Amino acid sequence: MGGVEIQSPKGLDGHSDADVLLHALMDALLGAAGLNDIGYFFPNTDIKYKNISSLLLLEYVYKKLKKKNYKINNIDITVITEYPKIYPFSDDMKSNISKALNISKQRVGIKATTNEKIGFLGHGNGIAVMATTSISEK
Repeated sequence: MGGVEIQSPKGLDGHSDADVLLHALMDALLGAAGLNDIGYFFPNTDIKYKNISSLLLLEYVYKKLKKKNYKINNIDITVITEYPKIYPFSDDMKSNISKALNISKQRVGIKATTNEKIGFLGHGNGIAVMATTSISEK
């Protein structure tokens, strides 16, 4: 998650690497630029994206924004999960994101909350991520 491998008794399953944090971030960046979502750019029906690192996909999104003359001002990410605990990994996640997007690590916020053991997420059956970002024209 966030380009960091986290050991956990449960894992995520997806066509690429199932990095829900980076997927939410990519969608937020693309949406802020008025572009299509990651399913459009990286369809799960295309074998070339099977098991690909989401950090590589994030770099592609960055290039798309750069080509449209956008700069990234800041990023805010909230992970909703009972486990694993995100805080011990958040600094490495911020480093990965800042490198891929060529921005200062201080412009990347990552935090987590639980769903208080309520519902699908609260029972540990999934992870949700909300990502917001601010971009502007150069």
